[in-house]
Amino acid sequence: MMVCEWRPFSTDAETYSLQTFEETVGDEFESMMFTGDDLIPTYIWTVNFVIKVKRCSNKFTDISFEKIPRNPVCE
Repeated sequence: MMVCEWRPFSTDAETYSLQTFEETVGDEFESMMFTGDDLIPTYIWTVNFVIKVKRCSNKFTDISFEKIPRNPVCE
């Protein structure tokens, strides 16, 4: 499900508000995508990146962000 307004989400270590997320990735939020009933988004779109939210552990709720440029320049 695509959502165009921020929905806060939490891991075992941190709660991500809009401000916390934007400070962490250094870019402005646009939308997010949730898969099924998951409370943590699968992808987050910002002005310059598509952010893949990766789970780091099966035992704990821990995530990392992989930043992928939205409009890469090919030379």
